[in-house]
Amino acid sequence: MKTVKSKDGTSIAFNKDGNGPAVILVDGAFCSKDFGPMPKLMKLLSPNFTVFAYDRRGRGESGDTKPYAVQREVEDLDAIIKEAGETAFLFGMSSGAALSIRAAANGSKVTKLALYEPPFNVDHKYRSPPAGYAKTLHGMIAEGRKSDAVKFFLTKVMGAPGIVAFIMSLTKNWSKMKATANSLPYDAEVMGDSSVPVEELRAISIPVLAIGGEKSPAMLRAAVEAVSMHLPNSQHKILAGQTHNVSQELLAPVLIDFYLK
Repeated sequence: MKTVKSKDGTSIAFNKDGNGPAVILVDGAFCSKDFGPMPKLMKLLSPNFTVFAYDRRGRGESGDTKPYAVQREVEDLDAIIKEAGETAFLFGMSSGAALSIRAAANGSKVTKLALYEPPFNVDHKYRSPPAGYAKTLHGMIAEGRKSDAVKFFLTKVMGAPGIVAFIMSLTKNWSKMKATANSLPYDAEVMGDSSVPVEELRAISIPVLAIGGEKSPAMLRAAVEAVSMHLPNSQHKILAGQTHNVSQELLAPVLIDFYLK
């Protein structure tokens, strides 16, 4: 584990492995450099790339300087890009894909961008989180109610049935999810009202690969299609048999092909 300093002085922790062009992995909610899909994906990509997986602010071993702002998360990512050699390929997953879009649109030195299912709500025709849910999450965290915040995010934001949240609360991963609860309001702020960020997408001229799973919810598949449609230089790929919990063994070859061709 190593660290870099973001623009506001926050320490951002990262893991690094492999050799070759730099690829930076940007997590979605609950995940960190040591928990979730990125550790396995890092191992699969490292024979071809120098791979960076980092803890977004408020998670793992990274700092959490207040007040939070999405721009500060972009600056965190810029610090990792600088550490990687001034430019890098980027892969963002879920809310991490939304953050990656924000960074690429605002001038971060990304040469190619791959996205997996940013959870945008196309035309707001699908189920949406409750109004003001970022404020609700901030309140729960301020009161020390981390388990409640995790359950709220799973059920009211992600739409998981209550029984799923209950079963997850009995697993060994629940403590790891609670450990990232401080950053759930940040994911909410990254997503905003969940609209497709059309103007930001149109500002991205680099090659982009928008990826989705064949068996993912209709909202996520529609979001992948909409993102691809508004990007000037994009490809759109649906992985057969996959859900939002995509197999890293199937995803890695897709990313390798996109970054190296």
